[in-house]
Amino acid sequence: MRALAANIEEVFREAAARWTLVAYFALSSLFILIFAVAVNLDVVNGALAGAKIFGQNVHMGRQSVDLDKLVLGFESGFAGFLYVVGTFLAIFATAHLVPRLMEKGTVDLYLSRPVGRVPLLLSRYAGGMLLSASNVIYLLGAMWLLVIWKTHLVHPRFFFAAGIILFGIAALMAFAFLIGTLTSSTAVSIMATFAVFFLSAILSNHDRIAAALSAQWAATLVQGLYWIFPKTAQLGAAVVALVMGDEGPRRMRDALTLQPFVTTGLFGAVCLALACLRFRRKDF
Repeated sequence: MRALAANIEEVFREAAARWTLVAYFALSSLFILIFAVAVNLDVVNGALAGAKIFGQNVHMGRQSVDLDKLVLGFESGFAGFLYVVGTFLAIFATAHLVPRLMEKGTVDLYLSRPVGRVPLLLSRYAGGMLLSASNVIYLLGAMWLLVIWKTHLVHPRFFFAAGIILFGIAALMAFAFLIGTLTSSTAVSIMATFAVFFLSAILSNHDRIAAALSAQWAATLVQGLYWIFPKTAQLGAAVVALVMGDEGPRRMRDALTLQPFVTTGLFGAVCLALACLRFRRKDF
């Protein structure tokens, strides 16, 4: 157990040594600081009477704006934005974990420890998830507290959206680990994972795409890929729907269904299992 904990700790040490950890949190802190100084709200009796964004007045007209709806709209949009940005940053920050592990000399050192190959790989995965979770929670938590401070409105669902974001990151990171065990390349892991992210988003319109194809085999392929790949677009919609709650349109609320989570979870579990199998059988 101590060896596994040490392997997780070394993930953070590597991130710090490569300046990944510093850059990770510096970018998040900069974004939080920009928001803190750029947005000024004039709240009167629970309604928004005026606002300044980057020093420019936002004309509200003669009527005040319902602050609760405005904040929900902002938080839902920002949560969707964080889903994309947080996922991209997480993949950039963790894609090196397997290729770095498989480098000659490094892998020999790790395999000399009293830890099996599968627990070793899983400890790297756990370390990568902890690194990603710490940044996502820091970013969402800080933004949530800033909104509370500026508006005195508390919407816990905004902070809980971190769970869906991390769920999507977990599935894509498992795929990056699989590519890492197959290619030993950080660049290929990043490119392949981003390709899956965007292709999965495109396949959310699989019915329309399949209907537009003239060949039956191509339509079947599109439908099959949709069910195999993670549901990145649906998870993004689920993040927004969770934050908006009953205030969101019905089509957004319908995004909070079980199907995208089940298929995405299966995709991640299969990828991680294949990565463990490949790493266990690989000859170093």
